[in-house]
Amino acid sequence: MAPRAYWKGTLKLSLVSCPVMLYPAATAAEKTRFHLINRETGNRLKQQMIDSETGDVVESDQKGRGYELSKGKYVEVEPEELEAVQIESNHTIDIESFVPSEEIDQRYLNHPYYIAPDGKAAVDAFAVIRDAMKDQDRVALAKIVLTNREHVMAIEPLGKGLLGTTLRYPYELRDEDQFFEDIKSPKITKDMVELAGHILHSKAAHFDPSEFKDEYENALKALVKRKASGKKIELPEPEERPSNVVSLMDALKQSLKGRGRGKKTAAKSHARRAQGRHRATRKAHRSPARHRKAG
Repeated sequence: MAPRAYWKGTLKLSLVSCPVMLYPAATAAEKTRFHLINRETGNRLKQQMIDSETGDVVESDQKGRGYELSKGKYVEVEPEELEAVQIESNHTIDIESFVPSEEIDQRYLNHPYYIAPDGKAAVDAFAVIRDAMKDQDRVALAKIVLTNREHVMAIEPLGKGLLGTTLRYPYELRDEDQFFEDIKSPKITKDMVELAGHILHSKAAHFDPSEFKDEYENALKALVKRKASGKKIELPEPEERPSNVVSLMDALKQSLKGRGRGKKTAAKSHARRAQGRHRATRKAHRSPARHRKAG
C-alpha cells in the first residue's frame, strides 16, 4: 500500500488535465541518527534559543525573523508581511514546455518525486500525457507551488508513472569558473592517455545502484547493536599511509598490471584495436602524399 501523498493537485497540459498525487522519491528514514543526551542521566537534551548578546533564554513569543543588512544589523519582517508575498498554491502542475532530456544540466536537479494518478477517473488522461512524452522522448517543464515557493519541475515517464524532479534556479548554482580557472593545462603524453583508457576499459560496467554499499551506515548499525548488547567496542589501529612517491606513468602501468587476467585480456584487446585504428589513420594520411609523389 502506497504511503500518504505529500501533495495532491492537477497535472495540466493545455486543456487536458487529471488529478495526481506526489510522493517523495527519496527518504532518509533508514539512516542512523543520534540524539544529544545527558551523560549523567541518559535523558535527551532539549535545545533553547539564546540571545547572542545578552545570553538570555528567548521565549517562543519573543522570536521573530530578521534579514541581515550588515554585520549585526537586521531588518525584522513580520509574519503577515511574509504572507503578503507568498505565492498562493492553486494545486496545479502546469506544463509549459517540453525539452530534450540531454539539454538539462544535471547540476539543476534537486528533489525527486513520484507522480501517480489520483483515482480511476484520472488514469486515461494520465496515460495519454505519459505515453506522449515517451513517444516524443521529451521532458516536460512545469511550475508547481510547494511549501509556499514556486518551483520549476522536470517531469518524465518512469515505468507506469511519472518522475517529477524540482530544479534549482540559476542563482542557486555556483559558477564553475571560480573553481576551475586556476587548473593548469599540462602536457600529457599520448601513451599516458592510452594507458588510462585501457584502465577505464578494464573497469567498464553498467549503472546498478543495488551494488552501492553505504559502508559507514552499515558500520554505524553494527556499532549501535554491539554497544546495546553490552559488548566492548575495540578501536582499530590507524592505517599507515604509503610514503613512496610513484610517477604518474608508473602508477598507470601498475594499475593496469593490477587487474585480473580477464581484465588484462580485455585491455590488450582494446589496445590492439586502438593501435589498429592509429595505423589505419596514419596509412590514410600517407596515401595522398604517395599519390602526389608518384604523380
